[in-house]
Amino acid sequence: MKKTILILINTLRTLTFPKIVRLLKLILPHPLFALMGFYATVKSFMLAKKHFPKTNSTDGVGNAFRHALWTCLITMYCSKISSPQKSLHFAKRMTDLHEELFPNEPLQTKMDLHNNAVGLQLYKEMLPGTHRQFFETGFFLEKLLVKVETAKILTDPKGDYKNDLIYLKGEETPHFGKADTPRKN
Repeated sequence: MKKTILILINTLRTLTFPKIVRLLKLILPHPLFALMGFYATVKSFMLAKKHFPKTNSTDGVGNAFRHALWTCLITMYCSKISSPQKSLHFAKRMTDLHEELFPNEPLQTKMDLHNNAVGLQLYKEMLPGTHRQFFETGFFLEKLLVKVETAKILTDPKGDYKNDLIYLKGEETPHFGKADTPRKN
């Protein structure tokens, strides 16, 4: 966990002053949401690293899993202290801002934004069946690990991948089940 926090701190140190101002505009009005979002960031990074040691930080299926889980966890933690609607709004703003502050290639950005949306949609789908105070990380892990099995390779930037996780194909990002099978607890 210490290593994960150091990675996050070093990443934040790369921000320019205008980007820091944009980040502050998000977190200062909502300090508790910011703390929940930071915790969700660390937790999702650690869980993705555990389940997908080879592709959690690349353009592979582990990265797709991490982004969807990240938005689920931000929303889950924030909804424990506020309404689901405000939590969903904050999670979307936080994850969209991440893509703006740390820009990628266009396909990588499309992949990340899509997988973030998949996480938000999963939260919305699960909300009617479970009171928000009783959500657990395991609920999302189970559903997302199933989604990983049907993840699609992003080939068409204008394609409609519906509610599937998407990832980029690469030498070090083979399809789930071959070289980066998730580890069970």
